[in-house]
Amino acid sequence: MSLRRASTAVGLAALLAGCAVGPDYKAPAVDIPVSWKLEAPWQQGVPSDMADKGPWWQRFGDAALDTLERQAQANSPTLDLAGARLAQARATLSGSQAARYPQLGIGTRAQRLRISANRPLTNYSSPNAETVQNDFALSLTAGYELDLAGRVQRSAEGATASVAQSAADLENTRLLLTTDLASAYFNLRSTDIELDVVTRSIALQRHALDLVDSRHELGAVSGLDVAQQQALLDATLTQVDVLNKQRSQYEHAIATLIGTPAPSFTLAPDLRPITPPPIPLGVPSEALERRPDVASAERAMAAANAQIGVATAAFYPSVMLAPVAGVDSNKLSALFNAPSLLWSLGISATAPLFDGGRIRSNVDFARAGYDASVASYRRVVLNAMQEAEDGITGLAALDRASSQALTAVGAARRVLDMATSRYEGGASTYLDVIAAQQSLLTAERQAAQLLGQRMLTAVFLVKALGGDWCGTGAVADPRTGCPAPLRQVAGTR
Repeated sequence: MSLRRASTAVGLAALLAGCAVGPDYKAPAVDIPVSWKLEAPWQQGVPSDMADKGPWWQRFGDAALDTLERQAQANSPTLDLAGARLAQARATLSGSQAARYPQLGIGTRAQRLRISANRPLTNYSSPNAETVQNDFALSLTAGYELDLAGRVQRSAEGATASVAQSAADLENTRLLLTTDLASAYFNLRSTDIELDVVTRSIALQRHALDLVDSRHELGAVSGLDVAQQQALLDATLTQVDVLNKQRSQYEHAIATLIGTPAPSFTLAPDLRPITPPPIPLGVPSEALERRPDVASAERAMAAANAQIGVATAAFYPSVMLAPVAGVDSNKLSALFNAPSLLWSLGISATAPLFDGGRIRSNVDFARAGYDASVASYRRVVLNAMQEAEDGITGLAALDRASSQALTAVGAARRVLDMATSRYEGGASTYLDVIAAQQSLLTAERQAAQLLGQRMLTAVFLVKALGGDWCGTGAVADPRTGCPAPLRQVAGTR
């Protein structure tokens, strides 16, 4: 082939290189409701597609939680693992994009060699002779794949989608880390409050035991009243050990999440009042834009779709340009003389003729992988809708239950006061006092547990909605910490 014909062939191949086989990626449509099922006290918020997913935990106004969250993001090995995977994905993308450009190389050779006299003859009339000589060579090589079927293009598209997926996975890992830490923290805080309730009940029961014991010594009551009060006190003391065990487990979980060995971490009890912040709601489609796990699943679909093109490209010829230029001489002093010049220019092409169905199987495998990623995406979207709706309805119900529990605590205290007065006046047995003490303890523990559930559900809803809910600008609204457009919010009474 002449140089002109070779140039023509190269130009034609370059024109064809813009084609890419396989389907172009289109995100599948998902059936999304137009609104949430709201009940009081929730209200509709204003959507914000560019909502910040930043330090949402600061909305709870707890300095100790803020410190723990900073430590977790600085020291968590889970977060480091997700960051390393993102770095790997970026390196893979760089490698995929490098295939779009010519690959250049330089080679050199310097050797002294002996050629065998007994080697096979190339011509019977020209017998071989042994030769000892030098060989000095310097060459510049180039390689370039003409992307006729778009294999390189699809590979780069898949790697780009994988980078975006890894970035979303990193954000999702950060969101899960911060919400898991907040959940463990508020579990510990509610356990502290419950321990305080039990401790105060123990003090009350000890005082009642002293009272009954004094009356027994005076002969006013039987020993049965003393035994009943002692049994109630012993049962309550047992609950302290159970609650301390739970508290230790939450404390150990916090230590692990912030990257600290559990034996060297302690967190002092904190009995300050806690309450969940008001949380704004947007339309359901906004949750999909905010949640990093949904973004990761969508990018996984794009990467899987690109793999179909990569697999399909194997049906088409692979065309390589591999020019070589260099010098070769048996004398180092003559290496760069004109007679030492050598070069080659050509095109190599390979195409499958028969492979027993291997390529088709690879394409089918890639298509099945894409179908699996679509199903995974739909599952993630449905789970997102479920989690958000569960958080919305759950927090509203717990808000009402918590208010009712506080009312029940007040009623239980009044009942205990009346039962104690009637017993001291001889109008009732001590069983009424025992029952009133148990009712008060149960009501106060239930109120503490509901408070903890409210905090956990608020954290769960933040996670379901994808993190923080407004930008990093001025905090115009003292209730939400958000600028004016988000003042119509869902919250708690």
